[in-house]
Order: sequence, then C-alpha cells, then structure tokens
Amino acid sequence: MFDYHVHTEFSCDCATPMARSCVAAIDAGITEIAFTDHVDHQPTDPGFGYYRTEDYFRSLDDARREFGNRLTILAGAEVDFHTDTFDAVERFIDANAARYDFIIGSVHYAANGAMIYPPLYDDRSLDDVFDPYLDEIEAAVRTGWFSTIGHIDIPKRYLPKSKRTYEPADLWERLQPVFRAMVESNVGFEINTSGIRQAPKSSMPGPAIVRWYADAGGTRITTGTDSHTERTIGAGVPLTLEMLRLCGIPNVMSFRNRVGTPVPIDRLLARSAA
Repeated sequence: MFDYHVHTEFSCDCATPMARSCVAAIDAGITEIAFTDHVDHQPTDPGFGYYRTEDYFRSLDDARREFGNRLTILAGAEVDFHTDTFDAVERFIDANAARYDFIIGSVHYAANGAMIYPPLYDDRSLDDVFDPYLDEIEAAVRTGWFSTIGHIDIPKRYLPKSKRTYEPADLWERLQPVFRAMVESNVGFEINTSGIRQAPKSSMPGPAIVRWYADAGGTRITTGTDSHTERTIGAGVPLTLEMLRLCGIPNVMSFRNRVGTPVPIDRLLARSAA
C-alpha cells in the first residue's frame, strides 16, 4: 500500500521526524511512502520560507539508509499553487523538480487571495467558494508541473453548519473541464484520507467525484493520508482502495522520478491481507 502524502518536521505544522514515520509505515503495512512537506509561496502564509530543501534531502538520505531495505521512500513535496504566485512556483519547479519522485500540487487560497478556511464562508455562497477555488485547481493542472492534485474538494472540510448542504453533484459541471485538463496533462488527483478520520468524515474526494473522473477517461489516482503525526500513517488507505475498486478504478499510481506506473489495486489488497 502507498501513502503518498506525509509531512515531517520540514513542514511548519508538523514536528514528526522522518524516522518515526518510517517505523510507523512499516508497522502499518505501507510499502511506499512519500514525504511531501509544504513548499509555501504565499508571503502571508505561516509556512512561507519554512521549508529547507537541502536539510530535507539530507534527512531523506538518512531515512533511506536506515529503512530502505524495508520501505520504499520517495522524495516528495506538496507545492502550493495560486495564480498570484505563479512565477515563484515556476522558479521552484524549474530549479528543483528533477530531484523529486513525486510532487503534489495543492491549492489553499482562492483566486481572490483568501484562504479556503473560515471566515471565508461567512458571507459567501457555496458557489462563491468553490468556483474560484476550482479555477485555481484547473490552472494548476494545466501547468503540467504536478504528479497529482491534493485534496481536490477540500473546501467541504471547513463548511460552517449553516452551509453543510454541499453535494458533489453541485460541482459536476464545473469539474468537467478540470477532468479534461487532467487527462490531457497526465495529472491525476489524490484520494486524501484525512477527511475520513476528521471533518468531513469522508475522503477528499469521495466516490462520486472519483466515478465522474473515471467516466471522463481519468486513470491516475494516488493515495495519501496527509499525516502530520506518525499515528495516522496508512490510516484509511485499505478502505480507500476498496472504494476505488468499487468505482471502477483498477489501479493506483506508483511514482519514481515523477514518472507514474499503474499498480493493480487487487495486488495491493491481496498483499495487505496476506
């Protein structure tokens, strides 16, 4: 099983060393882990300037020496994408992409510069939140810079009680050009399992969006827990693999040097059950 979204002490919101997460991954039956620390480019973001590229790679090399005979450890990054920081993100990608196996592109701000967290929702409709957010997602996909897109419907996590009327069907039409861009650019999206263990109590995205992506010809899906502590490494991945299989997705993607290879879900589940 693959956990391709794990944070470490090189993210501003995490204090977990790689070694602890490697031990937890082995205990959880994870065979491939990607350490995907935040690379933030918004000057107002708490993580701006926090990521230390060279220190990250030194720690990664240490982890590979200690655990590489028991666990495949990938060089990864969760790179924020927003159109107003396009040039800064492009400079990072141009300078560093060749060093990574796997890069998540994540949107944490809408096109108007507001973070996708409260109080953004206070005086906006759901369309007012999701439309600019998905505009940013589509722009991220069309760059072709990313292996996968992170938590594609994450705004649902932060909806206030008064607006918990969100239905994936409301996004169907707006998602169609996003899916076309994904197929054309060979960019997929992750199933982020963190939503299963916390709000909104479902993966991001859930099965409806997965099914529509498959109907549009999409085949590139990755799995990740978005872990910020070793206790959640691998959490929800077996359940997610079963969900993907029911949605008609036969494979998940494994990455090396930013090249994705499909791996049958049945094989992963059989190995997990052995």
